[in-house]
Amino acid sequence: MAGRKSVEFESGNRGERCRGWLYEPGGTGPFPVVVMAHGLGGIKEMRLDAYAQRFCAAGYACLVFDYRHFGTSDGFPRQLLDINRQLVDWASAIAFARENRNLRPNQVVLWGTSFGGGHVIFSAARDRTIAAAIAQCPFTDGVASVFALNLMSAVKVTVLALCDVMRSLVGMAPVMVATAGPPGSAALMTARDALGGYLALVPDGSAFRNQVAARFGLNIIRYRPGRKARDISCPTLFCVCETDSVAPAGPTKRYAKCAPKGEVCLYQAGHFDIYVGKDFEKVVADQLEFLQRHVPTKQRGEYVDV
Repeated sequence: MAGRKSVEFESGNRGERCRGWLYEPGGTGPFPVVVMAHGLGGIKEMRLDAYAQRFCAAGYACLVFDYRHFGTSDGFPRQLLDINRQLVDWASAIAFARENRNLRPNQVVLWGTSFGGGHVIFSAARDRTIAAAIAQCPFTDGVASVFALNLMSAVKVTVLALCDVMRSLVGMAPVMVATAGPPGSAALMTARDALGGYLALVPDGSAFRNQVAARFGLNIIRYRPGRKARDISCPTLFCVCETDSVAPAGPTKRYAKCAPKGEVCLYQAGHFDIYVGKDFEKVVADQLEFLQRHVPTKQRGEYVDV
């Protein structure tokens, strides 16, 4: 019987652990596995279970995890968004999946959304044994995302980021900045649909905080994972929201053309629409079709009794 269990694995060299869920389909394994994580400041409870349930019903195991410093995972200070640490978390999750005897080490798929979509591009380019990758409304270019931010917001975030860096040098608690906020506010996402769209994904009672350590504001512009698309050797699906106010569609489409085995699905939807309703149904159907073509649940030599 299909089910979900809580799992954890070590990440980094400090003994810290990432925690998450492992979904396994009904029947006998080993199964292909989709490794999944969220975007900017997100946690696994913010609709990743909805995607994992659909993939699991189609025969794919899913490893869904929280980055260190977020959700149920270890890491202090809390709400520290460190790009390099999150990339290490991806590598650790992949290694954990490959060590599980009920999962197929040669059929590991990466799935990430928003900022996590950028991590998927970077990780798939770095690990050339990945079977396939899905980048949903991915963050691909820090420069483009900063230009999409309101100028007043950019100035406010920069001031807070500098204060946070100075405090960190003397061991003081982080200065926080809102992950999503209203237009013109000191937040990382300030488009008109950002605050409502982001918070609508948060279920009641979850360990979620709408803030991250402000120092991240100085690093976002330098992160351009889309440039790694040309180095990905596996089939890669780019799910692009045409009216995306957070991760602009234009740069993503240009980077996707550079991926040797890239495929693009376009949606007349905003950045936060893709998680719910008809847009969710459409994108999940497209992602399942992609998975079934490139990472079949039945391996050669396997037969079904009739």
